[in-house]
Amino acid sequence: MALSRNRKLSYRLDLLPVILPYHRRAKNTLRTGDLVYYGPSPEYYGIGEVVQTAEKVCMVDFRGTGELGIHKDEMLSSYLIPIHKLNLSGVLKGR
Repeated sequence: MALSRNRKLSYRLDLLPVILPYHRRAKNTLRTGDLVYYGPSPEYYGIGEVVQTAEKVCMVDFRGTGELGIHKDEMLSSYLIPIHKLNLSGVLKGR
């Protein structure tokens, strides 16, 4: 799948900090309804909502907000960064 660099994204995903998996900031307890992003590459998946959790795995609905246009994906929680814990609400507002 080719990435479309000209695609207009809903959020300024380039402002989200890159956090590598298994970093201390990536060790999170996630719950249904949390807004998260994929830590290593925020622009690829975009911002999503946790819709289901099971131990270390979460089902996230990204709603096609990233460059890859992914809607739902199952990921380890160590790859997901919750937006509310990093106080990133300013990133979600239009600039």
